[in-house]
Amino acid sequence: MRTQWLARGGSAELTLVFGGWGLGSAPFEELTGAPDVLFVDDYRQIDADLPETAQYDHVRLMAYSFGVTSALHWLAGSGLHTERRVTVNGTPCPADRTRGIAPETVAATADGLSPTSFATFCRRAGHPSAPPDIDIPAAQAELRAIAARGPGPEIPFDRIWISERDRIVPRPAQEAAWAAQSGAIRHIPTPHQPFRPGQRWEEWFA
Repeated sequence: MRTQWLARGGSAELTLVFGGWGLGSAPFEELTGAPDVLFVDDYRQIDADLPETAQYDHVRLMAYSFGVTSALHWLAGSGLHTERRVTVNGTPCPADRTRGIAPETVAATADGLSPTSFATFCRRAGHPSAPPDIDIPAAQAELRAIAARGPGPEIPFDRIWISERDRIVPRPAQEAAWAAQSGAIRHIPTPHQPFRPGQRWEEWFA
């Protein structure tokens, strides 16, 4: 896994963000209101520990898209106590026909990945700016590793955000995946990438 500080102001509370595939930290860089934000991505391997979390009295977790299943695997291995957990447009089952993205779609995305196909993915996701730089072989390996790792363990979340216009992880698949936690679900009228500049982190942790 790869880590990046998006904000580091010496707070006692850490906002830990497991990002999605391909988009990097860009969707989160202009969210406001959290003094300390640690961003995690690149799930070719799931590390057992994030030493950056040790200095904090309180940790809250946001997991987005394929970061959801990756965060679940990491939480199960790390044993870190998180005081609030939210998911955004992801499921515990990354490559699953009814509870995630169809396995053949994940495989085809990896096999056919190119700068052009990645730009198409970003448009479908609703990413509002230019596609981030992408390392094609690394991104292919990451998709294949996520699919091969399989579903994450069952860990409850306090809030589950599902976009009504998600063209990456279909809304029905998300609802099916979270059926046992349906009381935590909230729908939002956005595409797969729902984050916008100026939004406050507290909106997502509500």
